[in-house]
Amino acid sequence: MSLLITGGTGYIGSHTVVELLALDKDIVIVDNLSNSSTLVLDRIKEITGKTVTFIKADICDEQAMDQVFSEHNIDAVIHFAGLKAVGESSEIPLSYYHNNVSGSVTLLQVMAKHQVKNLVFSSSATVYGENNESPLVETMPTSATNPYGQTKLMIENILFDLAKSDASWSIACLRYFNPIGAHESGLIGENPNGIPNNLLPYVSQVAVGRLPQLQVFGDDYDTVDGTGVRDYIHVVDLAIGHVKAVEKLTEISGCKPINLGTGNGTSVLEIVNSFREISGQEIPYSVQPRRAGDIATVFANAEVANKLLGWHAQRDLNAMITDTWRWQSNNPNGFE
Repeated sequence: MSLLITGGTGYIGSHTVVELLALDKDIVIVDNLSNSSTLVLDRIKEITGKTVTFIKADICDEQAMDQVFSEHNIDAVIHFAGLKAVGESSEIPLSYYHNNVSGSVTLLQVMAKHQVKNLVFSSSATVYGENNESPLVETMPTSATNPYGQTKLMIENILFDLAKSDASWSIACLRYFNPIGAHESGLIGENPNGIPNNLLPYVSQVAVGRLPQLQVFGDDYDTVDGTGVRDYIHVVDLAIGHVKAVEKLTEISGCKPINLGTGNGTSVLEIVNSFREISGQEIPYSVQPRRAGDIATVFANAEVANKLLGWHAQRDLNAMITDTWRWQSNNPNGFE
């Protein structure tokens, strides 16, 4: 089986490529490198002993994508490519709608042209909005509170409509919760450009001395310690979820939304305290006002993934933080 991985040099994409190579899959990566580095390819080879076909291209470029499908016998696509910073999406919404939504439509049009109708889509738990109570279930109503979330929701709706119009499509729409951690080798991990948008890379960069302190947004929620609670999932477990989804595509008719989470919630301060204990580093932080749109508690019901994919998260919080710290301490400046 030959797989096209869009955004395959990114954080989740690179870990998924490693898991696929372990199963001897033939991989073609397309990435525009807007938030990643070709150095990731060297690390993937170091981990797996295998090379992949890499093409620098943008999913918005129809001609480039058409060439990819013309030159490679693609059986299925895992679609990670897209902009992903919530805050930034409110500052430059047109860029998010263009890259994420228009780019996905272009990709789907090219796939349809080449009769490749097997897709695993990288969606997000942000599509549940702020009015559903955890544990979140795939049948709950969806909404979004920011342009990033809107793009994921729009793409999901496009996929549902596409699958209704043409029964030959098989689409797994994976709704992730909060990916953290890194490969146990310490060779690949999360390496955001600029100031991190997610909690764990921010905490780890404070621990390694790249950032002075963590900002904790809100300490007055109705939670165990007043800080927000989220469902953190190890990126390798998430990657394995994509592998399972690819393997089960032939059993999926239409477009199927699937949560990938642990089903457990952990607060911001629980993360900070665990990271301090595991790393031996101080994590200074300051409490800031709540951010608009943030809610107290978010965690998954992952029964659909358990039953349909035969998947469940295996790595605990200790492993997530240990692997994050190994990656960051071995690579204080990321891949550069």
